[in-house]
Amino acid sequence: MNKNLYPFAALITLMFLSFTTKAQNDLLLQTSEVNNLMVHFAEDEGSLERFYVIPNTAERRDRLKSIYSDYLTQLDKLPFDNISTGGKVDYLLFKRDIESKLYQLGIEERECNQVSKLTSPGNPIYELEKQRRRGHQLNASEVAEQLNSVNSQLQQAILSLDKQPDMTRALVARAKGTILGQQKALRSVYDFYNGYDPEFTWWAAEPTKKLDSTLSKYASLVSKKIDQATLPKDDGSGIIGFPIGRDELVRLLQYEMIPYTPEELIEIANKEFAWCDAELLKATKEMGFGNDWQKAQEKVKQSYVPAGKQPDAMMDLYNQSIAFLKEHDMITIPPIAEESWRMIMMTPERQLINPFFTGGETFSISYPTNTMTHEDKLMSMRGNNPHFSRATVHHEIIAGHHLQRFMNNRYKSYRNFRTPFWTEGWALYMELTLWDMNFPRSPEDRIGMLFWRMHRCARIIFSLNYHLGKWMPQQCIDFLVDRVGFERANAEGEVRRSFTTHYGPLYQLAYMTGGLQFYALRKELVDGDKMTMKQFHDAVMHENSMPVEMVRAILTDQPLKKNFKTSWKFYKK
Repeated sequence: MNKNLYPFAALITLMFLSFTTKAQNDLLLQTSEVNNLMVHFAEDEGSLERFYVIPNTAERRDRLKSIYSDYLTQLDKLPFDNISTGGKVDYLLFKRDIESKLYQLGIEERECNQVSKLTSPGNPIYELEKQRRRGHQLNASEVAEQLNSVNSQLQQAILSLDKQPDMTRALVARAKGTILGQQKALRSVYDFYNGYDPEFTWWAAEPTKKLDSTLSKYASLVSKKIDQATLPKDDGSGIIGFPIGRDELVRLLQYEMIPYTPEELIEIANKEFAWCDAELLKATKEMGFGNDWQKAQEKVKQSYVPAGKQPDAMMDLYNQSIAFLKEHDMITIPPIAEESWRMIMMTPERQLINPFFTGGETFSISYPTNTMTHEDKLMSMRGNNPHFSRATVHHEIIAGHHLQRFMNNRYKSYRNFRTPFWTEGWALYMELTLWDMNFPRSPEDRIGMLFWRMHRCARIIFSLNYHLGKWMPQQCIDFLVDRVGFERANAEGEVRRSFTTHYGPLYQLAYMTGGLQFYALRKELVDGDKMTMKQFHDAVMHENSMPVEMVRAILTDQPLKKNFKTSWKFYKK
């Protein structure tokens, strides 16, 4: 080679290496050694669930067990000790989730066996649905005879149902779900052949309709076979949930990698509550109310804006919070994230279980409408005053839920380890951080932010006491009113939301618990001069949702083992 070309060749080589290094680093923002297996699993599981669509069948259960076991075998073949920390985290969480799915299938199988005497008359329908999937030509007269026979057996089952013992709520739900699954299979067959196959239409249409009606009636009657002695009683609140008990609480906490008992978490919440009490009294005295925090809080509640003005007030709070984040260079905020969030008004019906606004890409504002009673209007306005809302606008939009979801869709999106300890914990952590950085401008602001902080402490206390069987819903409502300062209608909505909707048993305690985890991690990394605050916040956003202990493992490059057990005691007070 011409010696004059050496410098040029060296430059080209350097540029290539630089480009290659950047490409590899960019790739690591999106993947790990377990990514491929996880993506294939998600798609394979989805394909099978769409094919074996009838619930509570042995066929579906056995097929899912098979694929879960197969993927555990594939996962075990990966060289765990030689993969990255992020890959080890994916390995451990992926394995945890598959084992949890197998655990749930075991419960399903046990319950299906326990109710099989009630559900077995409808089993022949499954074979028809199985043939339907591939479009097999059915012998229409035989199908009609079979459906007629199943209908007769179900009629007998209905007549003898009173003689069957009552069951727990879980078994009744499983029996009813199985019967409705048989009805779904029947309708699948009917919709496929009726009108297209003249023989089927002539022979089987009427028997199908009769059997469909019988299945509906049977499912309805079975749903009433609950042993009333096993059900929680209405304590006058009208809220009837289903406490899960201590053993299940402990199992779920272990699943979420929270190495504390329910009793220890209640103790932590009480310590945090005591801190809030002390800060609340400071603000109360600054406002001139001595030790009467209720009067100080009442004055804050009276700061609500007039009807029709709440969107303007929320926009003003958003502008203040986004300016604060930028001024202190706390986190990277993509311009499209700022551009794309939007507002809607929450319906009166939804406000019965969500008395405060919710967020994400769509910011849903809770404020009264003309259809509410005068008392409910005032409670909604008072509970959503600007000082209370100051703590939560950034919780719901940026750098809370909207930014979280925005980044989840752009970084390591294959990770599907959704957990409220990350989602709600992060948004609560931002509240704690902004408090530390003097975001509240006045004692009124501090009282507003403390309301929400006390609220999250209360959620741990009342939800765990409820699931431990120690408190009833009315006690939870009274606790929120007397101890936190809730409007009673808002307290009822909060408790109803906690125990009668789709939120899991740990959801309410995940706010403060997850927030304290992120808070402890920030102190370890940022206060320990290992990262800047912005680097820490951006790093969390780039790893996607997962138990916070696993975020810590990645950011601190922990030496993880295959037999990992949760152990991070994050609370130090």
